[in-house]
Amino acid sequence: MFYWVVKAILGPILHIVFRPVTEGVENVPKEGPAILAGNHLSFADHFFGPLHLRRKVISLGKSDYFTGRGVKGFFTRMFFSGVGTVPIDRSGGKASEAALRTGLRVLREGHLLGIYPEGTRSPDGRLYKGKTGVARLALESRAPVIPWAMVNTFEMMPPGRPLPKLGIRPEVRFGKPLDFSRYYGMEDDRLVLRAVTDEIMYALMELSGQEYVDKYAASAKVEMERAARAANKRD
Repeated sequence: MFYWVVKAILGPILHIVFRPVTEGVENVPKEGPAILAGNHLSFADHFFGPLHLRRKVISLGKSDYFTGRGVKGFFTRMFFSGVGTVPIDRSGGKASEAALRTGLRVLREGHLLGIYPEGTRSPDGRLYKGKTGVARLALESRAPVIPWAMVNTFEMMPPGRPLPKLGIRPEVRFGKPLDFSRYYGMEDDRLVLRAVTDEIMYALMELSGQEYVDKYAASAKVEMERAARAANKRD
């Protein structure tokens, strides 16, 4: 219920202020489970991604969003609960397996599951290598995968910016469902998981028009931070 209350309040405001554009909504099934696999450019993706869908999108988010204290922690929990986020532990190992099981449960219940295969926001607006969890979800659940591309949200609200810029019109593009039935029963094969993930990322690259970088976004962030520290020391 809270999801629809938040959407009913924010939706008209976002439409009036930012005039978002959405393409390919007809590619999202009107019922039954499906995986929305998206690029992740900005915090604004949480607002604009599901804006034009008449179905609730449940996403997996780091548990830190739900453990903050004080007023800020309260509003953070309320916001992520309101946009349909389910908390997961992303520390790796057994935590990753638990996250997978949570995603499979969401799909078994017939919901739309939103997932960002890059694992974190892009540090520079480019598209980075996807993690194979999305492939395992697709093969184990046998749910269709819909590429879900955000456009202009990085320019609108890049990492570190607290409020979105006005005058930039965000776009959301839903691609045609991807069929991975040829790989069913092969979810334990690492090469298959990588092939499926790469196919998803290629579809996102074509849909979004982003430049693709064959490395993980988290690694790119670390490299950028090191380079910035080194530059500061030289200055």
